Amino acid sequence: MADDRARRVRELIQPLLVKPGSKVDLSKDFDPRYKAGFLRKQDGQELLQTGISLLADYQRRLAAQSTYGILVCLQALDAGGKDSTIRHVMSGINPQGVQVSNFKVPSAEELDHNYLWRYTCRLPARGEIGIFNRSHYEEVLVVRVHPENLDRQQLPESARRGDIWQRRFREINDWERHLFDNGFKIVKLFLNLSKEQQRIRFLKRIDVPDRNWKFSAADVRERKWWDDYQKAFSDMLSETSTEWAPWYVVPADRKWFARICAAAVLAHTLIEIDPQYPTVSKQRLEELRAVRAELEREAPAGAESDPYASGRHQKNRQVNKKSKK
Repeated sequence: MADDRARRVRELIQPLLVKPGSKVDLSKDFDPRYKAGFLRKQDGQELLQTGISLLADYQRRLAAQSTYGILVCLQALDAGGKDSTIRHVMSGINPQGVQVSNFKVPSAEELDHNYLWRYTCRLPARGEIGIFNRSHYEEVLVVRVHPENLDRQQLPESARRGDIWQRRFREINDWERHLFDNGFKIVKLFLNLSKEQQRIRFLKRIDVPDRNWKFSAADVRERKWWDDYQKAFSDMLSETSTEWAPWYVVPADRKWFARICAAAVLAHTLIEIDPQYPTVSKQRLEELRAVRAELEREAPAGAESDPYASGRHQKNRQVNKKSKK
């Protein structure tokens, strides 16, 4: 059953994978409106809930094992659905095991360090899932499209010679390889939104009152550089999709399908890790038996000494679930 589940997840995400070493032309190679032919929107919510339950189970094991950590990098243009993807996909996971970091304009302190410093400070610990809502890839996207941001980074002249973007691609790949070699898996998701769908979502933010707060005129002005961003995204995907940290291009025009894809890629990573609950030594088991016997002796008159051992507690839980339905 587990092998079949893993196979189906692989089949779903395979068309989204950027093959390491391949040359990507985003406008030609990935369709923002792509949808798996065997999926229908009416089935989407049920499938997403199945994925969320799967993630919750694996996340508990990941935390208990405390050997691996997972870093999820989310990149997209404005209105690409990053926030809603996090909200829906991670809805069933224990918030104690998840850390979300949003990266905006760097502070003066952050600009006083190398460009990867502020991202290093937010890395997850072992047993945790860390989510970067925008990530270190801003340093080869926004900074590249708007080179005036590079001036603010106070680089010495020697660091600006040659092809700075190729050098940053190499540095990012090396940094991610270092994380991977030390037990931190990296999940990279690019939410691929069409220009027309972005326009529609911006209009929704204007027309629907409870979404007005999300609207920013600066986001609309950024559309002037659409082609520059497409080129920057294409180069980013081509140069930094590696065997140890591949990119997945998630078609983002259909939000329901994008969420399923994001959940599937994360599930694929957890399935590959296959974290397990720590085994208990014989000595520890003997200690547990002694403590259980003591607790059983403390049971009040007429009360069951250990409802868990008898299975009654589990039966009551199943009855309660049925009654809620």
